[in-house]
Amino acid sequence: MNIIKRLILKIRHYHAALGLKGVFLFLFSKVTGHKPVVKVKVEGISHPVRLRIGTTDVATYRQVLVSRQYDFDEPDNAQFIIDAGANIGLSAVFFANRFPKAKIVAIEPEDSNYRMLCENAAPYPGIRPVRAALWRENEDLFLFDKGHGNHGFQISEDSKEDGSRVGAVLGLTVDAIMRESGVEKVDLLKIDIEGAEREVFESCSDWISKVGVLMVELHDEIKPGCEAAFRKATGRFTAGEERGETIMCQLVSEESLIPA
Repeated sequence: MNIIKRLILKIRHYHAALGLKGVFLFLFSKVTGHKPVVKVKVEGISHPVRLRIGTTDVATYRQVLVSRQYDFDEPDNAQFIIDAGANIGLSAVFFANRFPKAKIVAIEPEDSNYRMLCENAAPYPGIRPVRAALWRENEDLFLFDKGHGNHGFQISEDSKEDGSRVGAVLGLTVDAIMRESGVEKVDLLKIDIEGAEREVFESCSDWISKVGVLMVELHDEIKPGCEAAFRKATGRFTAGEERGETIMCQLVSEESLIPA
């Protein structure tokens, strides 16, 4: 695809998301190299959200708050939510508006995304941003930019992983987050962690039965084995409902497994 076609598609993308103002800001960003931050009011969302023009923020906004990728019927209610791969906080904001009484731990490993997460979460006392990465163990990890934009940073134990190393971050397990939060159950666990879901689901036996609903985006194109690990770990969950790139499945209660 040539440069002109890519530019036209980007203009259409920004116009669909933000109107003429979005097109102007996008062109300004292309010419100047700056990434201005814009506030956007969204129907059904209590407070405007902040987006960085010229990044993947606008695509994430369209996915999460326009197409409502996480708007499943389940759970009916949620008191404790873990949002792993929170990016700039749009999914956490969505959950905070849908479940206003919930406590939400929003985990994001990359520093610039984390700062935006904190800004978008600020009006919501139920959201607690944490700069960390969901992982199979509680250990220090390396963070890499592999050229997929602000929503595509990846983590690894290997400091010599392919890509540009952009920092270090603490890896946390689900059960460690639960202990620190003083809860025994996760009503909703949302996972969008760019391939690290393979390691997470391969080492989930201590906590998987304590999760009520999973919303997961799988990345076998990044790391083969993600879907296989997910399917093996979720044998006691419903088959899964899909919306966009997200799979939602619900833990089957012990009572429902007892023959009539």
